[in-house]
Amino acid sequence: MTLKVHGLAKRYGDSVVFEQVSLEVAPGEFIAIVGESGVGKSTLLNCMAGLDSWDAGTIVHDGIDIGALDSEARALWRRRHVGFVFQAFHVLPHLDVAQNVALPLMLLKQTDPARVAHMLEAVGLAGLGERLPGQLSGGQLQRVAIARALVHRPALLLADEPTGNLDPGTAAKVMEVLFAQTREHGASLVLVTHSETAAARADRVLHLSAGGIERAAE
Repeated sequence: MTLKVHGLAKRYGDSVVFEQVSLEVAPGEFIAIVGESGVGKSTLLNCMAGLDSWDAGTIVHDGIDIGALDSEARALWRRRHVGFVFQAFHVLPHLDVAQNVALPLMLLKQTDPARVAHMLEAVGLAGLGERLPGQLSGGQLQRVAIARALVHRPALLLADEPTGNLDPGTAAKVMEVLFAQTREHGASLVLVTHSETAAARADRVLHLSAGGIERAAE
């Protein structure tokens, strides 16, 4: 499923966050988006997920114009086709690890404990399903977030600075899990990051500025 962004612009009043952003993400492709702080990388990712609005341009996924969907239809599209990994993890503290990972399946009215267990094993958390988030390290919490984002096998995975709160060693392990799992599931991955190490794994590195997006220098 191809994601096509064309001529996208985002403004807050008279202030331009970015404009004329165009890019295409092929099925199974890994793209890293880099840029200065405050240039709107997270905002762009939120637009791609249909979580934020934009002022001009289009976002089309597998022939579906996301901007033409109402809020309910957009939420259903996101639930079926998108996995999102946040920098701040956003796990629910009152649910155990397995329940957190199972949330996307629950929203789709699917129950598959075997798939949840497989994802926990895949991210190196086998046997920890009954633990609460408060009993885990930051690196483990990020792996919970990755397992949750991938458990429903989305076509598009969006990751917002997934290693930003981690030490270098843990960050490398988390990126390896993220890279391996997206390859296994055939998902397209769009990563926004300040980390040159994380971006180096991508098939393409794109540089976002207020005036648009371009391929970063090799």
